[in-house]
Amino acid sequence: MRYEKIPKTLFIKNRERFAQKIRPGSLAFFTSNETMPTNRDGVMGFIQNSNLFYFSGIDQEDTHLLIGKPINSEQVEEILFIRETNETIKIWEGDKLSMHKANDNSGIARIHWSKDFWLQLEQISKNYNRFLFYDDTASQAELCFISRETEFQKQIKKRFPHYKYQKTNSIVDALREIKQPEEIKLVKQAIEITRKAFENIAVILRPQIQEYEIEAEISYVFLCNKSRRHAFQPIVASGKNACVLHYVENKKQCLENELVLIDFGAEYGNYNADMTRTLPVNGFFTPRQKEIYDAVLRVLVATKSRMIPGNTLENLNKEAKAFMGQELINVGLITAEQLEEEPKIVSTYFPHSVSHFLGLDVHDVGNKKHKFEPGMLLTCEPGIYIKEENIGIRLENDILITEDGHLDLMAHIPITSEEIENLLDQ
Repeated sequence: MRYEKIPKTLFIKNRERFAQKIRPGSLAFFTSNETMPTNRDGVMGFIQNSNLFYFSGIDQEDTHLLIGKPINSEQVEEILFIRETNETIKIWEGDKLSMHKANDNSGIARIHWSKDFWLQLEQISKNYNRFLFYDDTASQAELCFISRETEFQKQIKKRFPHYKYQKTNSIVDALREIKQPEEIKLVKQAIEITRKAFENIAVILRPQIQEYEIEAEISYVFLCNKSRRHAFQPIVASGKNACVLHYVENKKQCLENELVLIDFGAEYGNYNADMTRTLPVNGFFTPRQKEIYDAVLRVLVATKSRMIPGNTLENLNKEAKAFMGQELINVGLITAEQLEEEPKIVSTYFPHSVSHFLGLDVHDVGNKKHKFEPGMLLTCEPGIYIKEENIGIRLENDILITEDGHLDLMAHIPITSEEIENLLDQ
């Protein structure tokens, strides 16, 4: 892998914490993602199943992990299945993980080849009466997509119809909500790579540049710094495009006196950064652009101050809407009377949530009703979008909840209107 080896102690601890939450007789299954096809014999780049990686550190296809406590026992079993290399695979794809290397990455002692999975499961299953799975079908339904994990579960239920079946979602999500120090270190590395790309954008930004040229610069910096990919499809939206929340075509020319909204982040070791900055294409904000920009920044600062232990994501969104309502009045987009009569008017100019969990997934698992605890990692991303003025401004930093409040992991990256203009003027 391009990224530096992650200490296996992280994955060992993750499995231990999971095992503490399951009862004797329970066997939990985690499996890798599929390699997605393009057309004919083409394939997309492989991205590992987040839960499998979280518990094993294995970044390879055709992998299965079993964690269980046999009936009437508190003894924990950990069994890993990996793909075996053969001569054909070596010629076309290169070597796969050896059992020794898989052990070194994961800390799991009992390892088998994936081709022997069903034979081994027949024997293993005799010590259990309950199978546990992570159910991700809700997100798949939105995409009209059935994952390999879901198909894998169907096969097991067909072969073992008399077992009890339960979901592990509540256990896994609660564990992943609280980031371990090793995870924070990986996110910080992704943020550092993202910062470098942002500084390069400032160097090349000018009127007439194409949005896709900015995207290309980001990709270049990412790859040069051991990031394998964008954390998500980057948004490079100039002018009116910035009012489209998920604009990803990145095909327009950036013009004089326009703003360009850039929402992007690097991946590092499967962990992700997520940052948004909005820049004046010619290096200087117009008075109106600066007025709106500073209003968005004030909402970010006010909302960030509420990212403290005991608050919730659900409540944070309500607070952000209240902060934004006052700013919309200040910049003349709504009146106090309109806000009092119809509070939802704020969504006309600020239609999205102000935050989401971040980690192995950009929109990471987490419960918006859970009280914030130290170790939770979230974004803070208010925005104002004025279609009739061709102004779309969003600002976003990644925030770690701490014992005494929060830590802005992107505090060192320019964000005020003055800092942005100074950066672009260098």
